[in-house]
Amino acid sequence: MANPKRKQSKRRSANRRAANAFKAPQFSKDTDGGAFRPHRVNPKTGMYRGRQVLNVEV
Repeated sequence: MANPKRKQSKRRSANRRAANAFKAPQFSKDTDGGAFRPHRVNPKTGMYRGRQVLNVEV
């Protein structure tokens, strides 16, 4: 059976765990000041990159 030759450092273990950590979602501002996820259609207005792409009944 294979065994590690040296003990893995605490820093290396912490870096591995930090890379897998969940991150808070980023938000973009719309022209009306609302927040929405980037690279997605704004669900309230139906706008994407300054263009109307969905017909949303308000």
